[in-house]
Amino acid sequence: MVIEIIQIVGLGMIATFLALVVKEHKPIFAFLLTVFVGVIIFLFLIDKIALIINMLEELANNANINLMYVQTILKIIGIAYIAEFGAQIAKDAGQGAMASKIELAGKVLIMVMAIPIISVIIETIIGLIPN
Repeated sequence: MVIEIIQIVGLGMIATFLALVVKEHKPIFAFLLTVFVGVIIFLFLIDKIALIINMLEELANNANINLMYVQTILKIIGIAYIAEFGAQIAKDAGQGAMASKIELAGKVLIMVMAIPIISVIIETIIGLIPN
């Protein structure tokens, strides 16, 4: 794990240095380099993400929790990470307004995805309240 983060940070630092050097002459190439390295780092982490998802699903099965809720929570987490990644790319490109719109869209989609879980929580609370 320590070696992996060192590799990721090293790659990020090299890309940052190269982007700063290239940005003076070709800003679009600097931006593309930043996006490309961001995607590479994300791809590097996909197997770790899959491991986490499998572990959470196994824990849910062992605890007799409906997998629909676990999958919904994982989708919510995915939306949050993807929206953050997209917003950071937009900010890197100097598009703060677009970044804000991406973040807003992510928040709205998270609320939509959370409705079934919120409904179950409210129903459970109502069921616990004595008449």
